[in-house]
Amino acid sequence: MQKKIITLPYQINMADTFFKRFKGLMFRKNPITNEGLWIVPCNAVHMFFMKFPIDVVLLDKQNEVVEIHHTLRPWRITKPVKEAYSTLELPAGSAEELGINVGCIIKCLI
Repeated sequence: MQKKIITLPYQINMADTFFKRFKGLMFRKNPITNEGLWIVPCNAVHMFFMKFPIDVVLLDKQNEVVEIHHTLRPWRITKPVKEAYSTLELPAGSAEELGINVGCIIKCLI
């Protein structure tokens, strides 16, 4: 069976250095709307110092969705996911809106 491929309609920023991964979306005042952050490598996130909820999509090395956290609120954390290699942080509600489910393949326009 062929897996569903989702192409994200957002500008995706890459966080692939220690500092970019550490900072992530912390301290931003306004919620993200038409953008996302792809954190590589990353298999868990924290929402410390965040001011708005986000959707968190964990991907394996083939960009297949292995776990989703819908509308993760500030001051929460996720448990590490062994199969995850990277994490997409997207606007709250967008995973459901875009039909992103476990098993989907994500394509990002970077």
